[in-house]
Amino acid sequence: MHKLILTLTLILCFRSDVSYFSWNQDHKLQWEDFQGEADHGIDAVAVTASGITFSYSIQKSSTKGIVGVKTEVFAHFYPEHSWCKKELIDDHILAHEQLHFDITELNVRYLKEKIEQLKVSPTLAEQLDSYHEKANAALAQMQKKYDTESHFSIDKRGQATWSAFVKDELKRLESFKSQ
Repeated sequence: MHKLILTLTLILCFRSDVSYFSWNQDHKLQWEDFQGEADHGIDAVAVTASGITFSYSIQKSSTKGIVGVKTEVFAHFYPEHSWCKKELIDDHILAHEQLHFDITELNVRYLKEKIEQLKVSPTLAEQLDSYHEKANAALAQMQKKYDTESHFSIDKRGQATWSAFVKDELKRLESFKSQ
């Protein structure tokens, strides 16, 4: 039977009533993390709901203009929106789903790297908002490309290629890692 994996990247508003946890290199996803109700009306075996949470504050002085900026960027996993069909899951599919979450972290690191290079200007808030919007678009595009090129985990060579790419990029950008 063909196993089709579908990943859902959610950009959920930061609300106290939404259950989530942040990406951490020492915590790998477990099937128990997938707490949402499975959609048996589609071919997908599992769905990973993850996204980029971004906030910033800009400190201004009436005489000096912008005097500081603080940003927070996280890769979050949303257990209640992530699900799996328990009768079809295995370790290979879990590794595929983990890589979706790792891709979210990778895009967080890309965003942090971009923010670090940002020059302070009167349009700082607009630039930060634009960076966040572009990061979300890039994340969605990368998740889709990953599923296409790994054929939703069925193509083991494609899966291995993506795994190596993400591992290398996470290592290259280690100074921007979450936690």
